[in-house]
Amino acid sequence: MNFARAVFPSPSNRLCWRRLNRGPLMSRKIDYGNLMHRAMRGLIQEVLSDVAKRGLPGDHHFFITFDTMHPDVEIADWLSDRYPDEMTVVVQHWYDNLEVTDEGFSITLNFGESPEPLYIPYDAIRTFVDPSVEFGLRFETQTPEDDETPDTSEDEPTDAALEAAQVVSLDSFRKH
Repeated sequence: MNFARAVFPSPSNRLCWRRLNRGPLMSRKIDYGNLMHRAMRGLIQEVLSDVAKRGLPGDHHFFITFDTMHPDVEIADWLSDRYPDEMTVVVQHWYDNLEVTDEGFSITLNFGESPEPLYIPYDAIRTFVDPSVEFGLRFETQTPEDDETPDTSEDEPTDAALEAAQVVSLDSFRKH
């Protein structure tokens, strides 16, 4: 029977630990914020793809707020003049030509009896809300100052941390 083991670095296997990780310890970070945004945009893409194929089910409808100044947004000039920063559209009773891609979606909506085509990239979306089920997503923008925090992580773990590291057997956590 095979059992899983987790091996943590110790002074005796320090060289082995480095080889496994292919570089200095703690030299990179997982960007959870970016990963979460990509996952949330993927959710929006999946929902809109389903609506494009089968229509809006039941009482579902969407309020989508987006950045009208995003370089890839395509809206009529009169709309960008009227909404120079952001705009919220409602996808509910009447919409046409909903086409969903990996980068964004295009849709024709009615603005006071005037149908207008829009293209909205996922990166331009600020909020996506379905009030019929009290569901909403808000995308926070990160300012460049937020990224400029100094990296205080060390490339090498301290000797005390390496001495405290140990081999832990996961066998005791298995269900028998």
